[in-house]
Amino acid sequence: METIKFDFALLLVILTAFTGLVYGIDHFFFAKRRARRGLNATEPTLVEYCRSFFPVILFVLLIRSFLAEPFRIPSSSMMPTLLIGDFILVNKFAYGIRLPVLNKTIIDVGAPKRGDVVVFKFPGNGPNDPKTGTDYIKRVIGLPGDVIEFRDNTIFVNGDAVSQRPNGTFHGVGARPDMIGWDLRIEQLPGREHDILQRPGPAFAPWARNRWEVGPGEYFVMGDNRDNSEDSRFWGMVPEANLVGRAFFIWMNFDFEYGGSEFNRIGTIIRGGQ
Repeated sequence: METIKFDFALLLVILTAFTGLVYGIDHFFFAKRRARRGLNATEPTLVEYCRSFFPVILFVLLIRSFLAEPFRIPSSSMMPTLLIGDFILVNKFAYGIRLPVLNKTIIDVGAPKRGDVVVFKFPGNGPNDPKTGTDYIKRVIGLPGDVIEFRDNTIFVNGDAVSQRPNGTFHGVGARPDMIGWDLRIEQLPGREHDILQRPGPAFAPWARNRWEVGPGEYFVMGDNRDNSEDSRFWGMVPEANLVGRAFFIWMNFDFEYGGSEFNRIGTIIRGGQ
């Protein structure tokens, strides 16, 4: 999910700390002094605003940090599962309770499963990559210890081919014009199936290798739009520390560029997000 690299969590933490500090200092040190002055001693405007906004901002911070966070899909790399303009919710505690901003796990809850659709901080493609830390979304294909191969449009997990079956052609819902008519297929990861989108014709392989070993605490991820996704085939593994959460629900769709909404997508459960 290629989004603007803006740390909203940091902003919430700063606002929570500022409003709480202003309100706390006033409550414990100045409010009683004003009360002794009588009824005409009014509360300063800044304190009034901080007292009003502190619980609201704190509530948003807690929900966003530990329960669920909204994101908007800006690219086509996860089509047909996720379309441009999908507004999704991400489960923030699926892979552990993490401190906001630092993203450090404080309570270990679980780990990604093969087939999960995960949001993560892009680990970067080199030391000077400006996209490092940007929120991305892909599907988990390889778990720690796996050997992943990808050749002739087929995934091999530890030597076993992941089966696919045809599912018609893509007719352009949420698509860019050059993707109309691409092949829809259903891919059967062990125990979990999901939709993928492929360019018709020979396999498209611009990456330099087709075999990867997944190290401890790492994950191999791919986009469901197999010929239009920069993923682990290009830049490698996602460290466990970069995980943000598991995408599980589409609550709205609106494509600002093409000006329309797919209302039938509202309330959709994301395959692999359960």
